[in-house]
Amino acid sequence: MKKFSLFILGLWLIAVLLGRLLQLNPTQIDLNAILSNPNAQFWLGADDLGRSILARLLRGVEVSFLVAITVTSITMAVGVLIGLIAGFYGGKVDQLLMQITDIFLAFPGILLAIAFAAVLGAGLGNLIMALCLTGWVSYARLTRGQTLSLRNRQHVQAAESLGASVPRLILRHILPLLASILVVEATYSLASVMIAEASLSFLGLGIQAPNASWGAMLRDAVRYMLVAPHYVLIVGTSLMSLILAINLGGDYLRDALDVRTNE
Repeated sequence: MKKFSLFILGLWLIAVLLGRLLQLNPTQIDLNAILSNPNAQFWLGADDLGRSILARLLRGVEVSFLVAITVTSITMAVGVLIGLIAGFYGGKVDQLLMQITDIFLAFPGILLAIAFAAVLGAGLGNLIMALCLTGWVSYARLTRGQTLSLRNRQHVQAAESLGASVPRLILRHILPLLASILVVEATYSLASVMIAEASLSFLGLGIQAPNASWGAMLRDAVRYMLVAPHYVLIVGTSLMSLILAINLGGDYLRDALDVRTNE
């Protein structure tokens, strides 16, 4: 499974690079090739406007990676900061921050993102903001729980007794011990954000035409499922393979970084 996930991820990364090098045009329209099957000119066929499915697929995965990495980076930074403060100081600070976290946790993340995107309007920037709205919650709760445990470790108390400042205690003695757990959480978050981005684009609240997005492509493909089944199969299989590869990679990282499984 490890080799499979690395192979699939490697294929997609290589495909994105090749798409850039070959300068494929995902918006070029050919009315004579509408919904055509795969052929010498269109390797994966053409969509309902005669655009190359291959070119739009490669541009779509590029957008998915961009959104997923950006959202994961922002939500991780915010969530880890809140979790560290809550876990380190405890008391009323912990209660206040966790109550705020619980409020956001009470709302289904995707529904809140849909409402937020609907209010702000469609677009890449608004899409990222909508997905960041609740994505930090899991990082905050995870970091807070681990920090509460690490706060009472002997090496942390020893450093504190020697006069180490709070930033030094957090950055040098607590945060490094959280790195492996956060890396695994971030891996799963990448897959979740990609699915959320595709879902919002499918509903028309994400990436807008003529820009390529797997969610928007899937929405268009469903309309022509009976006359051009290759369209929906190609897009659906691509999305499934990428998400599966990322999740399998997360499982591998979890097992590889778990001390108990390596003893």
